[in-house]
Amino acid sequence: MSIILYNVGALLTVAAWGVSFVSTKVLLDHGLQPTEVYVYRTLLAYVMILSVCHKRLVSNSVRDELLFIACGMCGGSLYFIAENTALEHTLVSNVSLIVTLAPLITTLLVGALYKAERPTKGMIAGSLVAFLGVGLVIFNSSFVLAVKPLGDLLALSAAVCWAVYSLVLRKLSAFYTVLFITRKTFFYGLLTALPFLFTEPGHCDFKVFAETAVWANFLFLGVFCSMLAFLIWAWAVKGIGAVKSNNYLYVQPIITLVASALLLGEHVTWVGYMGCSLILIGVILTDRLSIVHPSKPTH
Repeated sequence: MSIILYNVGALLTVAAWGVSFVSTKVLLDHGLQPTEVYVYRTLLAYVMILSVCHKRLVSNSVRDELLFIACGMCGGSLYFIAENTALEHTLVSNVSLIVTLAPLITTLLVGALYKAERPTKGMIAGSLVAFLGVGLVIFNSSFVLAVKPLGDLLALSAAVCWAVYSLVLRKLSAFYTVLFITRKTFFYGLLTALPFLFTEPGHCDFKVFAETAVWANFLFLGVFCSMLAFLIWAWAVKGIGAVKSNNYLYVQPIITLVASALLLGEHVTWVGYMGCSLILIGVILTDRLSIVHPSKPTH
């Protein structure tokens, strides 16, 4: 029974993250700026996590503190600002699809940095198939909607940021708790987002939060997607492992595609659907062919 609950928790978390793109788009359409959306939702999540994790304030060393700053930037401010800005320039489904490349980019970076974990030929082939899918997704938005691919490229930048965040997180997770890492990431994410917030042209009128569509989506993003979902995800990973949990991330683009079509009325041509299929095929191939050859022992 507990195994079923772990799987349900992982699936619900990914479903929430898939719908989060639509919620962010709704806030942007109501006048909020990309950085504002990130700052407000993260501030709410930070206050909540600070209420239960406040006894320890600093990390073990200056080096670790710098790594937490990197976490805050790559997994927080830079990632979400790039992602939220991308939503202003391209389809919600495009952003969700392209961001799905983060695990693949992470695999390639890990292979480049750690000889013992170099990706197999099958993993590289899967990555190339997924990147081809990204190309078709970008072509779909550029050709059909006559918009510049800026949004798609920003989404790809967000995926790279998340991959770097994953590598830094890998180092920190061995020494700190999930709550502590999350709190520090939220803090430095907020801190490094302030320059973007002050330079962003114009800010929304806070009266907009009186609208049901705004406060409802804001609470969904801050309470569930930025706080509870992360805790549920950590709980699921502990129960069924990181690999099995991460497999559910492959469902995220489909959830976003359906949600954006139902809630926003977005349409994707056969080119976009083909790109979607190739991305999913690529990530599945990478997962199935992820057996890494053990490194030869050194003397």
